[in-house]
Amino acid sequence: MRAFVLAAGIGTRLRPLTTDIPKPMVSILDRPALYYTLSNLLKYGFDSACVNVHYRSEVIIDYFKNNEIGINLKFSHEKKLLGTAGAIKKNESFFDDTFVVMSGDGLTDINLKKALEFHKRKKSIVTIVLKKINLRFEYGIAVTDRTGQIKSFVEKPLWGDMFNDEVNTGIYILEPKIFDFIPKDEFFDFGKDLFTLLMQKGEKIYGYLMDEYWTDIGNIFEYKKGIFDILDGKVKVDLDMFKSSNGKYISSTAKIDETVKIENPCYIGDNVIIKHGVHIKPYSVISNNAKIDENSLIEKSIVWENARIGKNVKLTNTIVGSNILVENQITLFDSIIMEERTV
Repeated sequence: MRAFVLAAGIGTRLRPLTTDIPKPMVSILDRPALYYTLSNLLKYGFDSACVNVHYRSEVIIDYFKNNEIGINLKFSHEKKLLGTAGAIKKNESFFDDTFVVMSGDGLTDINLKKALEFHKRKKSIVTIVLKKINLRFEYGIAVTDRTGQIKSFVEKPLWGDMFNDEVNTGIYILEPKIFDFIPKDEFFDFGKDLFTLLMQKGEKIYGYLMDEYWTDIGNIFEYKKGIFDILDGKVKVDLDMFKSSNGKYISSTAKIDETVKIENPCYIGDNVIIKHGVHIKPYSVISNNAKIDENSLIEKSIVWENARIGKNVKLTNTIVGSNILVENQITLFDSIIMEERTV
């Protein structure tokens, strides 16, 4: 079983998190977002995936070149973006049977077995995975009949176009026949081009309404929401570390002073050092090799790997990037610090 993973996005709406890294590589509890997509594919029997790359492609390739996930990866570099459908057309020879397309910057624990069974049962050329969601103006929306067949589709509509709450997750199940409808070496998009063309040609497209978790981490709000939802147990992911009964994910290699107060839910990664008098409040993430000095307070904040937080620092609703030093006595509220410099 094979899959195509879209990972060529620039991630403009996630800046400054994506100033130096591509969107699929933003850190979610010490692993890039793309890791969770590939892990979910492996869980449901996919042994190979083609990943398209563009912006800062070397960051993705370098991370996964010593692939320990267990899924065979092929990277397709796009010097010029071809659109979601055009990217797959470029790799047409990779697919000779039903395949799945997923986004490298989505966070989901979708049961792909159930989705594939629906697709086969409907004998569809395309199945679009849908999710009921309230914040729907940033996503394509679909209207289906009682059988699940899609009758109309609007890609990223305006408020005046709202008439449904089932949005396109960017997860597709496709038959190789779709390649007959995609031009070669041209920019061609699923939502704006291919789906409209298929319906005009009389091809049946079905919508599968998923029950499991899904969010698009395309902006700062959704990025934080995805992490906090993992801490709340709303997403089924394997963190490979001990979880206590009160919702604390704490690595056994973390060195935490006995005076530290930790409130759940929270995440503390490998080789973290937390010194005397620190208070870790709910929904805080301290990533691998980070260090928190004496009497600091971390509240609903995300600290990336190798960062150092000085003494008597207060972080509230703040993201601190990798290798950042936040000096003593600093207070940060609703901030994002990503440059490799001293704050």
